[in-house]
Amino acid sequence: MPVVFRYRGFRFYFYSNEGDPREPPHIHVRHGRDEAKFWLSPEVRVAYNDGFDARTLAELLGVTEMRKAEFERTWHDYFR
Repeated sequence: MPVVFRYRGFRFYFYSNEGDPREPPHIHVRHGRDEAKFWLSPEVRVAYNDGFDARTLAELLGVTEMRKAEFERTWHDYFR
């Protein structure tokens, strides 16, 4: 599972074998036992949240939006 970015103890990553057929580009975020998943296109949005409070989820959504291009580029480079 390639880690794409680290931010304040949060790991932003994707699974290298997730889905058959493969799901559209997305990023997982984990901190401790809490995890969220964000779809990257057409716009960044929450796919699921398991444990993050609303304030933290909003912060992670903002970080994901700011780094969307990097996450998508890394995703496409990895799966080509």
